[in-house]
Amino acid sequence: MMRALPFVLALGACAEATQAVDEVARRSAKAAVAETLTTRFPAVPKQAVTPFTDCVIDNATAREIGEFAKDAVIGVSETTVALVTSVLQRPETQTCVTRAGLTLLTA
Repeated sequence: MMRALPFVLALGACAEATQAVDEVARRSAKAAVAETLTTRFPAVPKQAVTPFTDCVIDNATAREIGEFAKDAVIGVSETTVALVTSVLQRPETQTCVTRAGLTLLTA
């Protein structure tokens, strides 16, 4: 049992590091998505950018979040716009955006 303790501790540290990296990637990705919504989707009301960004990030795959995070560093491009559009078209994202929009209207 004592031999397993270092392994368990290492796994815990690895999980914490992975979570920290994921959080940084998501934060960067949110910046790129928010910029994309603000600059390339003029129909999105200013007060809806943050909730809509959250919907996109919450429904993006890990690979897509990585792409968005990269775009936060190198700049938003037409590829970013296409990826945001793709995620926005998913039924789960549409449901989230609808809820976010209704919340904004009743707030």
